[in-house]
Amino acid sequence: MKILLKRAYEPWHSDDGYRVLVDRVWPRGVSKEEAAIALWYKDVTPSALLRKWFSHDPSKWIEFKKRYIEELDERTDAVEEFIKYLKKHDTVTFVYGAKDTKHTHALILKEYIEAKAGQL
Repeated sequence: MKILLKRAYEPWHSDDGYRVLVDRVWPRGVSKEEAAIALWYKDVTPSALLRKWFSHDPSKWIEFKKRYIEELDERTDAVEEFIKYLKKHDTVTFVYGAKDTKHTHALILKEYIEAKAGQL
């Protein structure tokens, strides 16, 4: 399974494969048709409290990553279920709304899922 990352504001492409929205809130100004989302799985997104604390501040990135991984580690059932959905597809694209492509939780989630998927 190959995992790609793409902003919700980028157009859908057939190479995206199975598109999964990995944000807790729907991206502003993007219609469901435009987004072409097959699955919206909120159970593996950062908690509202963590998301608000981070507030897309790059200076908090290292601590945010640590806290988000801790949250994922506590949600083993949700993570395992999520991986089962993903493993049914050769290519999966995690879709997210953040402007900053270097400091988005989608990067952390991708790394985390790739590591865990190999263990299951």
